[in-house]
Amino acid sequence: MQGKVNGLKTLILEQTPSAYCIHCFVHQLQLTLVVVVNKHKEVETFFAIIANVLNVVGASFKCRDQLRDHQAELLDKLLESGELQSGKGLNQERGLQRPGDTRWGSHYRTLDNFIVLFSSIVHVLEVVEYEGSEADDRLQTEAFLSKINEFDFIFLLHLMLKVLMMSNELSKALQKKEQDINNAMVFLDLTKERLQVMREDGWVSLMDEVSSFCAKHDIVVPNMEEFYFSGKSKRRPSIVTYSHHLHVDLFYSVIDLQLQELNNHFDVMSGNLLLGMANLNPVNSFANFDKEKIMTLAKYYPDEFGELKLRDLSHQLDTFILHMRRGDLRFSDLKGIGDLAKALVEANLAKSYSLVYLLVKLTLILPVATATVKRGFSSMKYIKDELRSSISDIFLNDYLVCYFEKEVFTNVSNDAIIDRFQDMKARRVQE
Repeated sequence: MQGKVNGLKTLILEQTPSAYCIHCFVHQLQLTLVVVVNKHKEVETFFAIIANVLNVVGASFKCRDQLRDHQAELLDKLLESGELQSGKGLNQERGLQRPGDTRWGSHYRTLDNFIVLFSSIVHVLEVVEYEGSEADDRLQTEAFLSKINEFDFIFLLHLMLKVLMMSNELSKALQKKEQDINNAMVFLDLTKERLQVMREDGWVSLMDEVSSFCAKHDIVVPNMEEFYFSGKSKRRPSIVTYSHHLHVDLFYSVIDLQLQELNNHFDVMSGNLLLGMANLNPVNSFANFDKEKIMTLAKYYPDEFGELKLRDLSHQLDTFILHMRRGDLRFSDLKGIGDLAKALVEANLAKSYSLVYLLVKLTLILPVATATVKRGFSSMKYIKDELRSSISDIFLNDYLVCYFEKEVFTNVSNDAIIDRFQDMKARRVQE
């Protein structure tokens, strides 16, 4: 789908320029982080260290028990000293989840827990370093301990957590089963605005947090005015600069790249298409109706809406919204655009509002991949496993419906299923 010459997307667009496809936004958001990681060696190395440390800490039940016990001891001390307050929902046990490129929000949760459990992680690594049965394991653990107790690691730990925190609300909004597109677009703008504010005014606060964390865990903070010498090579001489400048450059580079990738992955066209669809939604008496955004949606289909038809659509929308909001019972309890199209046909209004009806049909055939669709494909590996490798498409579809709609099927009793199955065909039933 990403091919520039012979890709499927390119071939489709050559035949039909208006054949748009909107990719899953929450997956696009995850891809922005993946790009940042891949384009920054420092960030890539940082996440590699995180993953390896988690592999060591979670390598055995013994290590996990040690982590849990040390965490409980620290919590008791903090509660006794009054630094933490007890209460319902407070001070819950934390776990260490490994980050994954296809697991939405996993990087944020991993870094957040890593900071909270830092002392316990160091404790477990020290135990493994001292008690490890293999020399290679002890040497590897010693190297990881040295890395995570360096200022550069702590700096990136707080920097990446802050960057990911900016988009956490957006990620949660995009993962909802029923997405509010208008609110999602608002969160996207807020994320970009917060990143820009952080870029302009966030350096001092970040350094204060990093310095405070280092002081708490006895990590040496380097003198930012000291000279730094890069490695020598035959082709170029070593570069002399200040340590302060290196961290500042990394700070701005990460934020700028994240902003750039947000703009690249969440392009204006996809946003306008989604907003146009959302503003045609009939829920709550067309509460989201916005004529300007709907007209913008129509302009993306020049073959169907020329200049004259756009003018006629503008007038038709004015009449249409007045009609819909007059309390007509046929349009009072619609749940989506599909219901709107059906109601227009049943009310014999499809021809009267021909241009509106055409736009409604275009939105219905616009492929929009959501978080639900992505989860659907991920769930197939649980349904179509090795024991069901030859399952038919119809049977697979029935399985997937039951898997996705668990909330619905939990309310269906076994007796109702048996009765329905018996009514389909005469069968012998054991009494």
